[in-house]
Parts: sequence; structure tokens; C-alpha cells
Amino acid sequence: MKLLAITSCPTGIAHTYMAAESLEVTARELGHEIVVETQGAAGTEPFTAQQLAEADAVIFAADVEVRGRERFAGIPTVTSGVKRGISDAAGLIAEAQAAAGAGRTKTAVAAPAATSHVGPGTKLRQWLMTGVSYMIPFVAAGGILIALGFLLGGGEVANKVYGGTFDGVTYKGVFDGGSPLDHFDVDQVIGAAGYAGLLFLIGKLAFFMLVPALSGFIAYAMADRLGLVPGIVGGIIAGAIGAGFLGGLVSGLLAGAVVLALKRVRVPKAVAGIMPVVVIPLLATVAVGLVMTLVVGKPITSAQTSLTSALNDLNGGNAVVLGLVLGLMMAFDMGGPVNKVAYTFGLAGLQSGNYEVMAAVMAAGMTPPIAMALATVVRPKLFTDSERKAGEAGWLLGASFITEGAIPFAAGDPLRVIPSLMAGSAVTGALSMAVHATSLAPHGGIWVVGLVGKPGLYLLAIAAGVLVSAATVVALKSTGRKTITLPSEQATTTSAPAVATA
Repeated sequence: MKLLAITSCPTGIAHTYMAAESLEVTARELGHEIVVETQGAAGTEPFTAQQLAEADAVIFAADVEVRGRERFAGIPTVTSGVKRGISDAAGLIAEAQAAAGAGRTKTAVAAPAATSHVGPGTKLRQWLMTGVSYMIPFVAAGGILIALGFLLGGGEVANKVYGGTFDGVTYKGVFDGGSPLDHFDVDQVIGAAGYAGLLFLIGKLAFFMLVPALSGFIAYAMADRLGLVPGIVGGIIAGAIGAGFLGGLVSGLLAGAVVLALKRVRVPKAVAGIMPVVVIPLLATVAVGLVMTLVVGKPITSAQTSLTSALNDLNGGNAVVLGLVLGLMMAFDMGGPVNKVAYTFGLAGLQSGNYEVMAAVMAAGMTPPIAMALATVVRPKLFTDSERKAGEAGWLLGASFITEGAIPFAAGDPLRVIPSLMAGSAVTGALSMAVHATSLAPHGGIWVVGLVGKPGLYLLAIAAGVLVSAATVVALKSTGRKTITLPSEQATTTSAPAVATA
């Protein structure tokens, strides 16, 4: 068969390309031709018209909304999450083969001949993850700039820009209690806080766009480009009234739903031309703005305020428990929705000035890939050849805070691997909170250790979690399992099964 596939994940980094590689390798082994379009952070190379015309079926292994879905009208389609593209590529290809047996329609505008059902829960998750995927570059750019501002200008840089007291010294700030959006005098900022203050301020402005980007692209995933304006405006309102990330989620879903409803309204042909340019953006923005400010804004703001207050008040044993829970969440699905909830919680802490939470989240996310890399070195016979190669990459992926580096191991043996990784990440998160390590950066792993408070204890917390996970996974895999003969120990290399039989 001639197959097409699209892979995408919320971050557009690890899952996207791991799924693409898995599908390509498996299709080749099964004797099929496949072309994969990775809708990831590195950009997209769309399918050619000839590839679309010749395709027998298309596979969507995506956790976010597929861009350009209309291109595949008439082509049998199989849809799943991106993780299945990594762990069960053969199954997806078998389903595509079965779908192709129904044949493809000849008319370009016809409905697909065979399409796998996507439930409302899956659709909701895809919409939310699309918003998250577009938000993350703002997080990375803004967070690193803020961290660099602190690194170069000291802890008082924020007070020099916005005013306030730091270490017994009171600073007026440069905005007189207002906002840089109202008054942004570059010379005044540099004069008060130097270029470190300017970097800090640019980073804060990028952070200001987190919620609007989240809201806007949730609406975009639901209703395409028409959802962007009401979604972004709703996100700005959510930020202005203090509704934060929760408000952004609600405003994005609301904007997408309103636009979809308006698109179904039948209008005279004379009006149809201005509907997408004027009428729909106008009415949707008015509706979202009124609902956010008059109906749902205050309850969400109250919930967000309570959550932030509880976060800021955590200390002692409660903080350790929080670190433990965040560690469990970071390792549970390694880049999936639960992981993203924990990461977003860390971002909320970073924005509110609680840098300990962000440190615990990043440390716990670094632990799984490094632990699996260590386990493959300590007991290589317990792992397949492909897993040992994944272990070699795990060192760098883990050090770079790319938790997805542990997915190849979890996909092949989830019942042993996932609990082991959760145990180690829980230890790391708890220890990081216990020693009061801080992180001014929202990403970067070991490469931003210069922005980490108490770096020695922080690295020790990571090392402890790595040892716990590696020891646990080795112990569990050693119990009642056959070891795998290494290529160097056999005359003829044979391929080991993906999962050894208990």
C-alpha cells in the first residue's frame, strides 16, 4: 500500500518525531510505502498533490487538531493519539489496510470512505492540547528572558521595573503602579534597571501573552481561523480579570463554540461575503467578552485566586507533599495531559513568584529518561536492542527536560516501567521542595542550572530520583523474566521481542 501519515503532539518535539520514525520503520518492515508529515516545532512539509492522489489510506497519530484535514476528503482515514503511533504502529497500519479495503471515493469533495470514530473526550483533549502547543513557545521565550533578567540584574530587578521592596530597599519602579502596556519608555526602563531590566520586561510581556495564546488556539483548533479573534480577546479578558489559565481554557472553548454556532446560521448571499470578515468575528467577540466579564469571569477568578493563595502558602511538610504529587504527575504519562497539568501548575507558581514549584516540576521531568538510560547500562540484558539505543539518547533528553525520552520503554512494558518512573520522580519532586531549590527558568533542564537556586542540592535530588527509578525498574524487570542475549554474546544476531515474556 501507499500510506500517508500525520503525527503531532502538544509540544511539537519528541512525540511528533518518535511516532513518525516508528510508523516509517514499521511500514517499511511490512512492505508498504509511507510518507509522514510531521506537524511539529520544526515546521511542516505538506504532501504533494501526487501523494494525495495515490494514497490508499491516511493515518492521523495526533494529540492536537490536524492542520489541513480537508486535503484528505475521500481518503480512508485512521485516527489515534500520537502515543499509539509510537507503541502500536503495526496496529495502526493494519487498521489503515482494513480501511483501504473499503476503497476510496473518486470525488474530491466526497466524505472519507472510512474514518475511525473520534469521541467527544478525544476531541476536547485535542483542542486543549492544541492551545498548549502554541502556548509553549511563549513560555520558553518569556521564561528564559525573565530568568536572564534576574541572572544579570539580581533579585531586585523586578522591583526596579515594577516597584516594591527587596531586601529592605524600596524601589519606585518606572510605571508608577501602571502597566507597561500603557506606558513603555525604553530609556526610563534602562535607566532604572539597566539592560537586565529590559530583558526582564520583554520576558514579562511575552508571559502576558500566555493565556491569550492558549485561549486563541483552543478556539482555532475548534473553529479554524475564525476562532482566533474572539479566542485571543477572551484570553486577554481572562488575564485582565485575574482568571488566569482556567479562564483561558474557558474563553477558548467558549469562543470556538460560539463561532461554530454562527457558521451554521444560514444568511442571504448578499451578506455571506462579509460573514467571515466582519460579522462572525464581531458577534463572537461580543458574546465571549460579555460572558467572560458578566457571567463566568468572577467565579473563575475566585477559584484561580484561591489556588494561587494555597500555592503561595504551602511550606514545610505540605510543600514536600506537593512536590511528591507533581513528581507522580510528571512521570505518569511523560508529556501527556497529566504531565501538562503539572507543568502548567509550575508555570502558575513561576508567575506568582513561587520558584520552588517550577524547580520541582522540571527536576521530576528530567528524572525518567536519565533513569532508563542508567538502567540500560546497569542491566543491558533486560532490554531490547532498540531500547538500549533509546537509552543512549535518554541521557541527553533527560538532561534537556524532555520527559518523552522515556516513552519507548513505557510503551513496551508499561506495567513495570511507569510505576518505577513515578516512584523516582516523586522522590525527586519531594526532595527538591524539601531543600527549597528554586528555578527562574521554565525549561532547559541541566543547561539552565545557573538559574537554579541551591544547584548542588537540586542535582542531588535528581540523582536520588534517578537511582530510585533505575533500581526499581531493574528489580521489576528481573523478576520472573527472561534476559535478552546481547549481539556480542551470540554468533548470529537475532531480533529480540519488543516485550520479553514474563
